[in-house]
Amino acid sequence: MGAAGRQSPSCLLVSARGSCLFLLFYLHLGASCPQPCWCPDHTGTVAVHCSARGLQEIPRDVPTDTVLLKLDANRISHVPNGAFQHLHQLRELDLSHNAIETIGPAAFSGLAGGLRLLDLSHNHLRRIPKDALGKLSAKIRLSHNPLHCECALQEALWELKLDPDSVDEIACHTSVQEEFVGKPLIQALDSGVSFCSIHHKTTDVAMLVTMFGWFAMVITYIVYYVRHNQEDARRHLEYLKSLPSAPVSKDPINPAP
Repeated sequence: MGAAGRQSPSCLLVSARGSCLFLLFYLHLGASCPQPCWCPDHTGTVAVHCSARGLQEIPRDVPTDTVLLKLDANRISHVPNGAFQHLHQLRELDLSHNAIETIGPAAFSGLAGGLRLLDLSHNHLRRIPKDALGKLSAKIRLSHNPLHCECALQEALWELKLDPDSVDEIACHTSVQEEFVGKPLIQALDSGVSFCSIHHKTTDVAMLVTMFGWFAMVITYIVYYVRHNQEDARRHLEYLKSLPSAPVSKDPINPAP
């Protein structure tokens, strides 16, 4: 064998070490990326792309140093409590174009300080999970959800930091006031309408109806009680009249034998 075909033992050792390091690095990347997601490594930050993978639940093996997590265009219907609690470096979370109907009150625990954008648009949310979203400082996208416009929704929106680019696309799918169905929610609120005032009026009416019902019951009982006592007194008087009367003596000193 010629000099060109021969390698020194040190070169072979370096080559073997390099191959091993490359293999370990490759295996580390493969193990850190959840299946069937894709994790590009050219951006300098850890991004996990799980878009349109047919997922029905949140992956549990997302790397802890993930900064960007895309879970859009899947079939996720529920976000459980603690789903992202280990992702302390997460800055952007995309859950758009899913079938999310419910979100646990502690679904985003651990993300309150670092998260910058949360996309929940194009889902099946009818009500805003105030407990889950209220502590986040991130911009939140809620457009294209079948929201029910009521007092609870209005109060929840007061505590959220909505994404200004999508706020005009938040519409009332249903509403306590029929005239706002299909219209942008921000348009209804800007017009001065308060769904909470309607809620309070409804509550006041319910309280009045309840009080009237109790009052009617009390009056009915009093009338029944009076009539029942009058009937008992009448029967008692008739009974006394029916008793035989004792003979009356004319001589109070010597009564008749």
